[in-house]
Amino acid sequence: KSFQDLLQKQEGDRALWEYPFAVAGVNITFMLIQILDIEAIKPRNLVGATFLKFLAENESAFDLLYCITFKLMDHQWLAMHASYMDFNCPTFLMLDLLRFMQTVMKSTRRQIERELLEENIKRLEDLPSYRLLN
Repeated sequence: KSFQDLLQKQEGDRALWEYPFAVAGVNITFMLIQILDIEAIKPRNLVGATFLKFLAENESAFDLLYCITFKLMDHQWLAMHASYMDFNCPTFLMLDLLRFMQTVMKSTRRQIERELLEENIKRLEDLPSYRLLN
């Protein structure tokens, strides 16, 4: 449901200038692959090892974390109150938009990593950002 809400822009205040949805999805996928160390046979970092425990208990853990991350990114994007005025002339609009998106993605990554490493997190539903799905 949350993913469909994001796709259709059905909930919450919408920014005057939306992020490119497909680009956001690709960036989130690659970001999660990196921070969870998915390409390694055995995770080489604590975030990846922590996620592996969640995956052992819930085969849909990646799907859930993906939705949480997307919703968090959307929340942070809207919190920045982006509008056309945040971007320079139309010639550089796409470049400015991508830079702005990189800033949001870095912030999202830091928060997801921080939440996954919190000691009291026993399952993905315990993540503070999980409440964004409701």
